[in-house]
Formats: sequence, C-alpha cells, structure tokens
Amino acid sequence: MATDYDAPRKTEEDTESIQALQERVPDKLSGVVDTEDADNLGSLELAGQDLANVELDVVVLPPQADEFTCVECFLVKHRSQVDHETKLGSVCQECSR
Repeated sequence: MATDYDAPRKTEEDTESIQALQERVPDKLSGVVDTEDADNLGSLELAGQDLANVELDVVVLPPQADEFTCVECFLVKHRSQVDHETKLGSVCQECSR
C-alpha cells in the first residue's frame, strides 16, 4: 500500500489550542510543589537544614602502598595511573593530557 507523505497528518480538529496545552503542562516557575508524585516526603532535605546531630558511618582508610595522590587534581589513584613524576609529586594520566 502506498503512503502519501505529503498529505497533512493531522486535521484541524485533531490539533489542540495553545491554551489547552499550557493547562496540561505544569508551570515550573510557580513554586508550587506537587505532593502527589512525592515518594517519600520524610526524606525531603531543605537548603540550610541543620545536620549537626546526624552521624555518618564512613570508614577512612590510610593511603595504601600501591596508591598515590595526584598533585594536579588531588585524587587518590592507583600507582598504574601515574604519568610522570615532578618535584612536587606524581601526576596522573588524566591531568597530563
């Protein structure tokens, strides 16, 4: 069956007015929070919230023998990622590019 690609795909009655489309799309600048879609309102964190009484369980390991700290990006990386040594220390392959 042949298809006429030049024919209009929608008729006038199929198209919606701009007002109808604007009513369906929520206004992102209104500042109204849609609480129906919120999964867990208890975990909502606000900017400036006091987190002084929150304890974090993080284990910090000392530098390992096969690791180095890049003097450019200050990330701890495996010794296999050393590109070159400088007077200040080692530089990783990503920083040397």
